Amino acid sequence: MDRARSLTSDASAEAQRAIIGAVRAFAAQYAPADRVCVALSGGADSLALTAAAVRAGLEVHAVVVDHRLQDGSGGVADRAAATARSLGATAEVRAVTVTGAGGTEAAARRARYAALDEARSARPVLLGHTLDDQAETVLLGLGRGSGARSLAGMRPWSRPWGRPLLGIRRAQTRAACAGWELPVWDDPHNDDPRFTRVRVRSEVLPLLDDVLGGGVAEALARTATQLQDDLDALDAPAEELLAECAYGRTLDLEPLDDAPAALRTRVLRAWLLSIGAAEPSYRVVSAVDALVTDWHGQGPIAVGGDQRARLVVTRRARELHIKREAR
Repeated sequence: MDRARSLTSDASAEAQRAIIGAVRAFAAQYAPADRVCVALSGGADSLALTAAAVRAGLEVHAVVVDHRLQDGSGGVADRAAATARSLGATAEVRAVTVTGAGGTEAAARRARYAALDEARSARPVLLGHTLDDQAETVLLGLGRGSGARSLAGMRPWSRPWGRPLLGIRRAQTRAACAGWELPVWDDPHNDDPRFTRVRVRSEVLPLLDDVLGGGVAEALARTATQLQDDLDALDAPAEELLAECAYGRTLDLEPLDDAPAALRTRVLRAWLLSIGAAEPSYRVVSAVDALVTDWHGQGPIAVGGDQRARLVVTRRARELHIKREAR
């Protein structure tokens, strides 16, 4: 029993050192002012991140977003904020209303990020995403055929959002919290098989580990990092090309004539985002790309809009144009 307890204690201490080290390395590169917000849910990942950030010497303000989707969510949020204060952080609870298109998950995410952005007061916001979350994101992107941008997963830093724990396993955050004797809240939604990500976590990744002999999560995370490097190398020339051919709501096609597909589709996606298309899908970008490379008089391509009108892209001569059409 004593040996087992000692091994557990050693594992907790090792996890704590790894997490504090990850936060210090992140802060040295991205948060030189040492003032950060942490998005705290009360779960092991965000709780370990909060504790590690305080121990790393950062001035931490924890923001707990209460989505009000479960009975007793206010109490859970208040307890998480109290735990953050006991660690030496300041804390606040922000209640949000989850509504809008895209289902509960997407609406909750929009509400959460809006609340965090409002609360951060120019500080970076640290999020508790782990290597396991990264692996799930890459696998979901692969299954949906979302392309390299989705397979590149989450970035460690995408202003103002920081993810110091992308090299840390979920088991490590739980071990660290156990060693620090922190009260971890387990969200029942994380075990609900109605959510696709939960099934990927509990069924698909364990099966892949079994079939491939382990190490799948780490391999998927490495893939994300490698693809991020590739995307960075392509994004800079794509931005230059976009500046050369975009004139507000008009896109001159002549500069795109000799552009490789990887650059051309990046230019088209960036232009669509700039004129109001919300996160254009592969299907939408491909259809607009056909206006450039396979023009044979096809009609307008719908790229977004609202309840009153839709946004469409049309080609006239050697230009693409965006306009609103009443529904």
